Parts: sequence; C-alpha cells; structure tokens
Amino acid sequence: MAEHFPSDDDTINSPACPESPTLGENGFEDAMSNPVSIQTSSETASDTPNSAGSPSSSDAPRSVRSGLSLNGGAQGNGNGYGMPINSPTTFINDRSIRSTLPLQNASMNNGYLINPIYPVAPAPAPAMYWSRIQTHGKPGVRPLRAHTVNLVGELMFVFGGCDARTCFNTVYVFDADTMYWSRPKVYGDPPPSCRAHSSTLVDKRLFIFGGGDGPIYFNDLYVFDTDTMTWSKPMTSGQAPSPRRAHTTVYYNNHVYVFAGGDGVRALNDVYSLDISDMTNLVWKKLEPEGRAPTSRGYHTSNLVGSKMIIYGGSDGHDCFRDVHILDLDKLYWVEVQINKSFPRLSHTSTQVGSYLFIVCGHDGTRYTSEVLLLNLVTMEWESRKVYGVPPSSRGYHTAVLHDSRLFIFGGYDGHHVFDDVYVVDLAACAYLPQITTFQLPTDL
Repeated sequence: MAEHFPSDDDTINSPACPESPTLGENGFEDAMSNPVSIQTSSETASDTPNSAGSPSSSDAPRSVRSGLSLNGGAQGNGNGYGMPINSPTTFINDRSIRSTLPLQNASMNNGYLINPIYPVAPAPAPAMYWSRIQTHGKPGVRPLRAHTVNLVGELMFVFGGCDARTCFNTVYVFDADTMYWSRPKVYGDPPPSCRAHSSTLVDKRLFIFGGGDGPIYFNDLYVFDTDTMTWSKPMTSGQAPSPRRAHTTVYYNNHVYVFAGGDGVRALNDVYSLDISDMTNLVWKKLEPEGRAPTSRGYHTSNLVGSKMIIYGGSDGHDCFRDVHILDLDKLYWVEVQINKSFPRLSHTSTQVGSYLFIVCGHDGTRYTSEVLLLNLVTMEWESRKVYGVPPSSRGYHTAVLHDSRLFIFGGYDGHHVFDDVYVVDLAACAYLPQITTFQLPTDL
C-alpha cells in the first residue's frame, strides 16, 4: 500500500512550543509517520523532530541541540563564531528594551541571543551560520504553520496559517532591522481564515489566492495594500482555478501564475495566469503548456528566475518528489531537468540567492529535517556547504525570506509542535560568492 506523507493539517496533541529537543552528538531519534495525506484533514502525524546541517545522507550525525545563537554578519563578536562567552550579560536591543539573561555562558549581540549550553566549534568568517533571533513586541506572533511571509522594504508581512487547532486571517508585521513584532490595524474585509494559500507581492500589494480551512477550500482572490493596510476583493473574469491549497504562485510580466496544489480530492498539476495589468479588469486564463508537465503535487516550491518558473519537490499525498522542472513562461513549455543526485522534499522553502536556490528544512519522505541544500542554477547540480551554529529543530510548513544577506526562517511544524520562533542563516561571504547575475538555465528550450 502506498505511503502517505505529512500534511500541514494534522491533528496536534501538544499545542505548546517547547524548547527544541536535545539529541545525542552521534545520533538522532527517528520514527516513521502515520499515514497522512494532503487531500484530507483528519489524520495525526507522529514524526520525531531531527536536526541536520548539510545535504548529506539522512544517516549523518545530527548536531547537539542547545539554545545557542549568534548575531549576523561576518564580523563576529570578538571571540569568533561560536566561541562561548564566559559571563552573563545585560543587553540593549535596537528599541532600547533592556533584559538580563541569568544564563551561564550567555551573551547578547544586536538582538541575537548567544547561549552556548554545549561547546560549539568556531566557524571561519566566510562561513554560513545558524542563529536564533531574540524578538520583541507585544502582542508577539502566535505559533504558525502553512502561513505566508512577504518582504516589503525591511518589513515582513505574515498572513494566515494555523496554530495547533485553528486557522487565522491575521496580519503580523516583523521589522527585520529591529527584530520587533507588531500587529497593525487593518481596514476592509479580510479573506477567511486559511492556511496553505499563496501570497504574491506586486508593487507593495499582496495578492492572496486560495488556501483552505479544514475541509473547506477557497479560490477567492484578495489584495492587501501594505501602504494603507487595507483589504480589498477585486472582481475577476475568465476561467478561474478551482478551489485549492498547497499551490504556488510567481509574478511575471503583469501576470500572476498559479501552479498545482490539492483540492481535497486529488493533487493537481494545472497552470493558470491572472492578468493584473489593469486592476479594474483582472482576467483569469487556464494555460496549456507544451512539453512534459510535472506530475500532480502540492507543498512544492516555485521560483521565478528570469522568465522561467522552477518547480522543486512536493507530494501527491503518496510520494515525496525529488524532481526539478522548468516552465518557460514566454514559450509555455515544460522541461524536466536531469540532476546527477537528488533529495526528496516537501513542505520546504526555496529562496534564490544569486545563481543558487537555498532549500531549507522540509520533509524528505522519511522524517522532517533542518538541512540546507544548495542548487546551483548554472550547473544544475546540488552543492554541499557547511552551515555552522545550531540549526532550528527539524520542521516543515515554515517560511523563508532573504533580507540583508540573511535568510530568515519563521515558524513551522515538526509533526508534534507548531513553532513561533525566528531563525536566521547568516550567509556571510556566501551571499557574495555567486557572482553570476545573468545566466541561462541549462534547458533544451
């Protein structure tokens, strides 16, 4: 019988957000999940969280968990990356909020908590580094999974998602410079509470499409203006996509493109476009690209690179996919990219940094992971880069945003718990290593 894979709508028995579990230095806990499908909303997962730090075999040793974090940037803190500082400290963050940390060997630098409970090896200055962010603001954000985040300037707009039991339609704002959460007053009628929707940024406006809440699936379109904090529901015409969640969208040439997802009965692999060149006349159109389309899926990722939409991973509720496909949006032609090795993923994030895609966390078909994978878009090969520090607990259904050479990871779900934490991968010199800014994707188009 085919195996099902974890969904963001699993019933959760422990809604709290405890500290990440401590794993042995040379091992990790491992448990197979109960059957779960992206098509239903009534099953329970039992995956055990794990940590990982590189795109190596899933049998590689996991890092020891601790409360360690470190501030971003290649400058370090005088002791070098990861070196314990032997005194408690009182700190002042960017908003002059004082807090004393009564922790042995703990320190704070620019709002980043350093709490090396366990020894951590020093990292060279050019290396990437995991840190957990000490955030501020009242009310703080709630634990969330299957939400969306969009970056407008230095502000991250978080919308929707679920905690342990409930979906929401709340807007939160996170200031990536001050590490400060706020919940702004919004105007207009918001979308219904939802998860696994899409949010596409176009000129400081968020186009929210689809999503679901329990057995209910949506195909409504809402627009949120981040300048005026106002919701609107524009009229559309044409052939709209069917209600769905776990789909992806990209914006290209005055069009929002929607790919795949699930409708509660089956996974999908269709493609639609929404012409937004005239906000008074938004037109949906179903597209029929040529070539070999990806198999039906949800909880994959889509990235726009030039005029190409790159699809990676996902699941149809039975299989966890490892394939990479490219849709040329000008020619409307699909190509599957052949890669010498592969890593199955679903509920991960994919963020373009120069000529690389940074794949963070997700589920590999067996367990949740905290690995960081790099896909070189010039050679279309996977590359291994060591990430120092202590990663977040293994998870999926989180979000990732690139800002100021740092990759911010927020929230997620590990099969048991929903998280409200914020981590960063400080890219350091790695943010500048991919010097190729103009390149052709290796396809046979």
